[in-house]
Amino acid sequence: MRIEVIGGGPAGLYFAILMKKARPDTRITVHERNKADDTFGFGVVFSDQTLETFERYDAESYRAITENFAYWDDIAIHYKDDVFRIGGNGFCGCSRRTLLLLLQERARQLGIEMHFEADIKGIEQFADADLIVAADGINSAVREAHRDHFQPSVDLRPNKFTWMGSTKPLDAFTFYFKETEHGIFIAHTYQYEPGLSTWVLETDPETFDKAGLEHMSEQESATFLEGVFAEELDGHKLKINRSMWRNFPMIRNARTTMDNVVLLGDAKSTAHFSIGSGTKLAMEDAIALYESVMRTTDVPAALADFEDTRREEVEKTQHAADVSLVWFEHVKRYWHMDPVTFAFGVMTRSKAITYDNLDLRAPDFVAKATRAFAEKVKASGFDVDTQDPVVPAFQPYRLRDMTLANRFVVSPMCMYSAVDGVPQDFHLVHYGSRAMGGAGLVFTEMTCVSPTARITPGCAGIWSDEQEAAWKRIVDFAHSQSEAKICLQIGHAGRKGASKLMWEGMDRPLPAEEAWPILSASPLPYYPESQTPKAMDRADMDAVKADFVAAAQRGARAGFDMLELHCAHGYLLASFLSPITNTRTDDYGGSLENRLRFPLEVFKAVRAAWPVDKPMSVRVSATDWIEGGITGDDSVVIAKAFAEAGVDLIDVSTGQTSPDSAPVYGRMFQTSYADQIRNESGIATMAVGAITSADQANTILAAGRADLIALGRPHLADPAFTLRAAGDYGFGDIFAPKQYQPGKFQLLRNAEREREELKELKLKAKPKTHNPAFREAAE
Repeated sequence: MRIEVIGGGPAGLYFAILMKKARPDTRITVHERNKADDTFGFGVVFSDQTLETFERYDAESYRAITENFAYWDDIAIHYKDDVFRIGGNGFCGCSRRTLLLLLQERARQLGIEMHFEADIKGIEQFADADLIVAADGINSAVREAHRDHFQPSVDLRPNKFTWMGSTKPLDAFTFYFKETEHGIFIAHTYQYEPGLSTWVLETDPETFDKAGLEHMSEQESATFLEGVFAEELDGHKLKINRSMWRNFPMIRNARTTMDNVVLLGDAKSTAHFSIGSGTKLAMEDAIALYESVMRTTDVPAALADFEDTRREEVEKTQHAADVSLVWFEHVKRYWHMDPVTFAFGVMTRSKAITYDNLDLRAPDFVAKATRAFAEKVKASGFDVDTQDPVVPAFQPYRLRDMTLANRFVVSPMCMYSAVDGVPQDFHLVHYGSRAMGGAGLVFTEMTCVSPTARITPGCAGIWSDEQEAAWKRIVDFAHSQSEAKICLQIGHAGRKGASKLMWEGMDRPLPAEEAWPILSASPLPYYPESQTPKAMDRADMDAVKADFVAAAQRGARAGFDMLELHCAHGYLLASFLSPITNTRTDDYGGSLENRLRFPLEVFKAVRAAWPVDKPMSVRVSATDWIEGGITGDDSVVIAKAFAEAGVDLIDVSTGQTSPDSAPVYGRMFQTSYADQIRNESGIATMAVGAITSADQANTILAAGRADLIALGRPHLADPAFTLRAAGDYGFGDIFAPKQYQPGKFQLLRNAEREREELKELKLKAKPKTHNPAFREAAE
């Protein structure tokens, strides 16, 4: 077998090493355009977990690498006048040049041919190769020559960064955040060998322009940054090595293989430097390709296997990198935060680290963050323990005169089980059991304000006396048997109305003979085969507004504690907000200010009809996930407009505006929008969307990203989700009906032991340290 590797970086070299070691008779040649000892940049970073993988695949190169690494356990965060050191991380740094030389030496030992200063014109010169590995970097010539096949996408991020070095010694991976007259500068720094450290300097475009960095040479930039970080550098200089300012490219490819050609490393995918995974991703690509080739001698089958098996893991890493880089791009959003909350946000920014696993690594720091959260709760008027506080999710919260016992919320979820809009015994059991399960707040499903406002024939309503009485029965039960508060969510389906039940075809239109007439901002059907809605005129607006007011009045009589106006998911009021669904040319279309006009009219009328001591929220789709649709920035404007009209909380969802929506899913995938609205507008928010655990809830709250946490599917699976979470965290003060008290006490007894056992298992599963000094001491 003949393998040609284009590119002598870590990905190409490591794949060559693994293949030659496993199949010595394979002829492998590496072609590198630079000299053997050329390298750009300074250090690279690996975690203990990554080193464990290297040790398993090639012990010889692993030993060579670890013997030349600088190792650290702490992450240090310098913010304003505070410094936080968070241990238990297990990272190490190495000179990129050293890494390449070590891999080259290992390749020579195995008999791999290497050609340096090799100018490869294209894959055509390797026509007789069995496998061609294109590991030729971010600007891959192979990828670009075959763009139509690989279909690369490059997301050039807005922040500017430059890669420098220094002789400043560091004993931790250190983040420096520095405010100047021009704006905020960030330094991502770590030591990679004695007396040498990497300094990746980053700033936003506005600060970059104000500082005049665009017109500076490399050395002038270094001199300027030495002034910015003079205290941190402590007399040491910054070193340059092609240290140009640039924008980070997030690279993805629709395809990563073509015939017998495969992309590897940065040519295939990149991960932002803020999670230190660029070289890791490249070398793990090499491992995955090696595994695929070893599973079969057939190259096309091996590359198909690589395409299939590697993509998910890469996408996870890239998603974490995306979330992390966005946090740094918007660091100004968090500049008002107290130091502990800010540092907690730095640590948990990518969602890879959460409250619980950070508590395993750095319990003192998490305790400090938990106390800081409790102190804010106490400052808001609650008499809570700030010395030994409960976790954030079990801290109380107040909206107007409504007090919640905890921050867990049963998310609004349509049940499609009403009869003529009347809630049934199913609804009594559904809402009642979840209220008794311990949640601080329970939302109803979207409850429709008129028969023609329904999404489906099974949707609940609140336009009749019978419906009002049925809801009052549910509310009275919840109030008598739990501490939960109940929020009535009211809405109008708009163009998504007259649809089938979810399990019969979500958002698909009913047969014409079963449908009812529908309304929207503009006459645009949801699906091509859907009914075309009538574009609302003034009379329609007045009638719908009156329906909403009547529904609010009925809700107040039924005893609901809170009211939410549904302005999301492409329903009627949302159809006015989004330019995707609003093509009007009158005063209710065009600019965002105009598109807000009717939803605000409805909100103000409902707010006036709703008791002044009871809170109101609005659910928004903070992004349409469609080019040209609503963005996070738009949603900040929308939230401020509702706040001026008297809203108390923004319930932050996304999408479902159109079948063309293309959400980027993942854990807590909508939380960033709740975060943006909360921290840019100062308005309380509720986070919702793929939040599945109390651990995630605590993470979001402690980082100051939202005020309440709504969970849907976890509550469908377990009505007592909150009670179980109380057991997990040893919170004995959670309410339970007297009939359930024995179960609660047993849960608390068992949960404490189970939590300790789980903690012990997690600690045992933690990757071993690869610090030679630590290992020698242990031996």
